[in-house]
Amino acid sequence: MIDDSVQAEATASPASGLLRRRPTLSSEALIMCVSLLFTLAYNLSFWHAAMPQPWSHWRLGVSLFVVVTALHCFLLGLVGNRWLLKPLLGVLLVVTALASHFMAVYGIYLDADMLRNVLHTDRAESMELVTPGLLLPLGLSVLPLVLLWRVRLKRRPWVRALGLRLAFLVAAAAVGTAGAMLAFQDLSALMRNHREVRYLVTPANYIVSLATVLSQSPPGPHDALLPIGTDARQTVPVAGSKPRLLVLVVGETDRAQSWGLSGYTRNTTPELSQVPGLLNFSQVQACGSSTEVSLPCMFSRYGRRDYDAAEIRSHQSVLHVLEHAGVQTLWRDNQSGCKGVCEGLQIEHLADATDAALCDGERCLDEILLKDLAQRLAPDGRDRVVVLHQLGNHGPSYFQRYPEDLRRFTPTCDQAELGNCERQAIVNTYDNALLYTDRFLARTIAWLDQRQDFDTAMIYVSDHGESLGENGLYLHGMPYAIAPQEQLHVPMVMWFSPAFAKAAQLDMPCLARRGREPASHDNLFSSVLGLMRVETAEYRRNDDLFAGCRTSP
Repeated sequence: MIDDSVQAEATASPASGLLRRRPTLSSEALIMCVSLLFTLAYNLSFWHAAMPQPWSHWRLGVSLFVVVTALHCFLLGLVGNRWLLKPLLGVLLVVTALASHFMAVYGIYLDADMLRNVLHTDRAESMELVTPGLLLPLGLSVLPLVLLWRVRLKRRPWVRALGLRLAFLVAAAAVGTAGAMLAFQDLSALMRNHREVRYLVTPANYIVSLATVLSQSPPGPHDALLPIGTDARQTVPVAGSKPRLLVLVVGETDRAQSWGLSGYTRNTTPELSQVPGLLNFSQVQACGSSTEVSLPCMFSRYGRRDYDAAEIRSHQSVLHVLEHAGVQTLWRDNQSGCKGVCEGLQIEHLADATDAALCDGERCLDEILLKDLAQRLAPDGRDRVVVLHQLGNHGPSYFQRYPEDLRRFTPTCDQAELGNCERQAIVNTYDNALLYTDRFLARTIAWLDQRQDFDTAMIYVSDHGESLGENGLYLHGMPYAIAPQEQLHVPMVMWFSPAFAKAAQLDMPCLARRGREPASHDNLFSSVLGLMRVETAEYRRNDDLFAGCRTSP
């Protein structure tokens, strides 16, 4: 008589039989299988960038296949023991599927700076990226996860397991080296001319980048910022002048190519174009292609010219130098913070305000930055510098960055999943958001112009630009060396009340001419110090945009 369980197994479908089977593999064999899966299924962006004509460079293709697979075998072999391996690979399968999705859809590269962006993303920003489009990569992860958890791992004595793991690591390194030698000339040319492709090798890109970020900025308490400009002092004000109020507006994701004042075919700056005496700087380069890079950089004494991320993040900013000189500073934020620029100084987070007219429970329109600002600026004889950090054109949800009455360019892309919209609809939505920045800046100037207790001025500059589909790229954050001008060329405008211009001895026609010449974020540090009459050894006259345009040096 046949046992019921045996009979049931005999009559079961092949598929159900496969699911019931639990193969037994060594840890090293499982690492090899998953590494092959990563190379073949999760690196489409890498293969597209590295092998635009695969059949004419087959030797390079074979070399890259071997090197990438061996690299993942080696990295996973370093950390994956029998107890941690399956949970670790499960996490990597899901994260890698999501990373590959964002890389393919938006054309991003996962270098250390992009990982900083990811790690410092606030809840509202991250929720905007949770779209129905994520269901596909998550769905494709289900079968590999099921198969992973069906695998049994061989048990070995720890001495034998250690010996086999060391042999596996040596073999992975040897195979990777042999793969590189197979097409060394082509491979070295690729790495020399297109070094950025290494940030497309997934998951090695985000594993290595994450390790870099954590080594540079370990979690937990950190040392206080190193002081700079402690010798700062203000010069004696011009007789009869009032205290100075400089509002420094830091824009978000506004690109010069779409800026009406700089020659864009659409008038995206209709209100600013009507402001008397407004100065437009049309050739300004950003310090980086993301907020994590540009924001600390533009306020630092180093800039892009002497760029050193560790030095920038460990030292005080120009705001601290102003405070040393007796200038009171205030940072008002409608985004994800000041990235250390205002550490230890006055800051107000307004992104989660509850104003019914300006906020929807998740985000606030940028005019929240002006609300109740007058009450914070009661004159006390000191000069003031107020930084307004915009939400601006932060993508991909451009449609949420402006009120309905500014929906002038249609059709629009009213969703965060840009892949579901025509490119022109994306551009229209982005341009509508620029119209709101135009309105916000015009109203800031009008508010300043009404102040009778300060000599007032405004400087606006965006932190970085944005790609809107050019060359298949969207959003921002490309490595600086290969970032397109759409992500680096940013708008900058300035306005000075007549009293401020007179007291600061500014030659306005000279500044108008200066606005047609190249400038960059590197100019901000010394230009602000110069405007606020601050003398310090940190000041560089050659970087001061106003130094050559003063009626009396």
